[in-house]
Amino acid sequence: MGAVSPPPVRVVVADDHHIWRSGIRADLGDRFDVVGEAEDAPSAIEVVRDVAPDLVLCDLHMPGGGGIAVAGAVAAEAPVVILTVSESERDVLDAVAAGAVGYLVKSTRPEELRDALLRAAAGEPVFSPQLAALLIGEYRRLARSGGETATLPLSEREREVLAHVARGQSYRAVGEALFISPKTVENHVRNIMAKLHLGRRHELVRWAVDHGIT
Repeated sequence: MGAVSPPPVRVVVADDHHIWRSGIRADLGDRFDVVGEAEDAPSAIEVVRDVAPDLVLCDLHMPGGGGIAVAGAVAAEAPVVILTVSESERDVLDAVAAGAVGYLVKSTRPEELRDALLRAAAGEPVFSPQLAALLIGEYRRLARSGGETATLPLSEREREVLAHVARGQSYRAVGEALFISPKTVENHVRNIMAKLHLGRRHELVRWAVDHGIT
């Protein structure tokens, strides 16, 4: 008997352009099931609460507060990934502060988008590489000015793992960079979360950048 395929990831897609939503549905393929759509933030929040998806994919700039409003309202209920044309540092920072687990640009290739969204649905932070660099750089500057890293409760290895995870890298990529197995990376992440009293993996991103871990 062959291996049983995992069920598709249930996604709510929010964007004020119908054509773009149609394109996203086509790009996602059969690993995802679009269970709801919305064209503004209030509708997106309502749909998410109605259908309880595994993942929310929404545009940054929509009527009613956009992706920031959506993330702020439902990030505790489902991972939220912002998909936008904006590469503004301020927008990235605001999205993270609102609770978004990821921030991707609309020029992301379909195969890369699918991979990132599968990871996001599992709770991993995902950022377009150039935007992750902006995010880390800004919080590094803030941490230097605040001197917050002196009493961190993490080991050196845990801080290395966290730095890679905060850049949006998969467990496999982190393992390859640090010459450890993906399972070991997962164990480190679990221990880090326990030490920091965090309940969701995407909260690691905010903690890491708040404390200048890169």
